[in-house]
Amino acid sequence: MPNWLGDMIMATPILNDLRKNFPKAKITAFCKKPLSDLIKNDKNIDEVFSFEKPLLKTRHYKKKILKKLKEKKYDLGILLTNSFSSAYLFFKGKVKNILGYDTNFRKFFLDYRIKFYNRKNTHLVDTYKRLLLPLKINLSDSKPKIYLDEKEMEKRALLFKKENKIVGICPFSNYGKSKCWPLERFEKVAEKLLDDKNISVIFLGEKKDKKNLKIFEKNRVFNLIGKTDIQNLAYIISICDVVLTNDSGPMHLAASLDIPLVALFGSTDEIVTGPYLKNGIIKKKTACSPCFKRKCFKDFLCMKKIEIDEVLNEVKKKIYVQKIY
Repeated sequence: MPNWLGDMIMATPILNDLRKNFPKAKITAFCKKPLSDLIKNDKNIDEVFSFEKPLLKTRHYKKKILKKLKEKKYDLGILLTNSFSSAYLFFKGKVKNILGYDTNFRKFFLDYRIKFYNRKNTHLVDTYKRLLLPLKINLSDSKPKIYLDEKEMEKRALLFKKENKIVGICPFSNYGKSKCWPLERFEKVAEKLLDDKNISVIFLGEKKDKKNLKIFEKNRVFNLIGKTDIQNLAYIISICDVVLTNDSGPMHLAASLDIPLVALFGSTDEIVTGPYLKNGIIKKKTACSPCFKRKCFKDFLCMKKIEIDEVLNEVKKKIYVQKIY
């Protein structure tokens, strides 16, 4: 499975399509930690093989993968990553038929080579699905989905006043600042939402994103930035009535859980990496967008053009219209 949260979620339709077409097959998903925690309840797979992938001293995790591959003697291996090393590991692990993208000088390890499809105007979910064409599996309408334990969802709901409407706010993104709407604008939207006494707000993010915002001092505001692991993040998002977010992993997580979204796009392309088969996107046309750069060296118009009241109104619409995108 892919190594980034958003990419991994966008690859989950592959699991559904494989199970649908090969109902008796034994399917193992190789996935790095902690992303593997999100697919352990996936009904389409028989086993999740999870591994740590350190930045240095990678020999140990590669040995672990090789051992698993050789023990299981897989008939087919589908590579959703583009790296040379992943193809080499499947080859050394004696996977009988290896299917993957013909990139990064790895074609000699592949039995079925797929040219990396021109992603312009093509969603990444569909790019992944094209990997199954050699198996005579046509592009399906299956969408990304994460399966959670309902009892665990109920436990999280009890932590909050669920009689209130809950707005999850994810104001960060791993790729860079150019994907992020100004933080003070997220804060302003939250302040205005709190004028409605029936609304609570949860701020979500990683440890590296920790901030001290004045709004955290207000009632009905929960600051969970840096306080959830990836599995708990999924459960918290699952009890939200709407999620306000940049283009990010949590955005795809919310979409995979069918949570209404207001997703803000600037430097990236919503056609390629937006919520799959859904709207809820706010994006302003500018001459330089999408640029796909981590940092804006111009005037950041693509994000600054998105107004606070426009976002506020979209969030309010989603709050009171359940499951409508």
